[in-house]
Amino acid sequence: MRRREFITLLGGAAAACPLAARAQQSALPVIGYLGLGSAVTGTQMLLALRQSLFEAGYIEGRNIVIDPRWAEGRYDRLPALATDFVRRQVAVIIATGGTAPALAVKAATTTIPLVFGVTDDPVALGLVASMARPGGNATGVSFLLAELGAKQLGLLRELVPTAAHIGLLVNPNNTTSNAQTSNAVTAASALGVKIDVVSAADSREIETAFATLVRNRADALLIGTDPFFYSRRVQLATLASRHAIPTIYPVRENVEIGGLMSYGTSLTEVYHQLAAYTVRILKGAKPADLPVVQSTKFELVINLPTARALGLEIPPMLLARADEVIE
Repeated sequence: MRRREFITLLGGAAAACPLAARAQQSALPVIGYLGLGSAVTGTQMLLALRQSLFEAGYIEGRNIVIDPRWAEGRYDRLPALATDFVRRQVAVIIATGGTAPALAVKAATTTIPLVFGVTDDPVALGLVASMARPGGNATGVSFLLAELGAKQLGLLRELVPTAAHIGLLVNPNNTTSNAQTSNAVTAASALGVKIDVVSAADSREIETAFATLVRNRADALLIGTDPFFYSRRVQLATLASRHAIPTIYPVRENVEIGGLMSYGTSLTEVYHQLAAYTVRILKGAKPADLPVVQSTKFELVINLPTARALGLEIPPMLLARADEVIE
């Protein structure tokens, strides 16, 4: 019943008066949402956030307003978007999609509460003073996807034992790309395999990267953590299938639309945690007093139809460890 009620209310909110008019006509607190992706590719994550807020009693258009802003993959747009939230004096800002949105908000304000979801160490980034005692105006969730390369490579080798040459796709514009590359190279050395690093920052460069991997005869591929790659899920799955390259991804959403296998943090769980902290702040809690949450829920998802299309037989032990197997 709760989910049906949520969907009904969501539909009603969408049909109501425009966001700006609602905000002006009411004293509802505004939650600014800053994402690096686009409204189209971020729909699923924003829905997860709205669902979590709904479960806590916060319903859009009734007792809160959510104002999403999207950088459309352009890092240079983030500072202006963050500054606009500050100008509007929103109640709290949620920043997701890598470290750049959080850093843009942190640079724009030291007073408006910031709830972030980042893939790097927030202390090293300067977002908080410490994990336990953030200090300042920021707190949130740290899900260290960049450090999962060793586990992901191990899973690829378990699936394709003969793989000796593995590609790694990273976005050069992402601040985590160096850490991801270093982590993967170290893990590959321990496994006795070669890493071929290719980069892409737009859809054409993704095509070029795959052409390079095919030319270099890569046996398998690891997709790096990046909001842009998340937005290009269909393209990545299509190219991996077309070129018959067994590929592992960082999140389950890639596998749900045809990717072979994923291992990483549950993004839905991350958004539940972001919503929980947002609710606490709306009720009067200070970010300085809310410890940064380290995401601990990791999931392995395997797509059996994709495996069959690639001519791969999933080892029984690997299937048994999977959190979900898509039939």
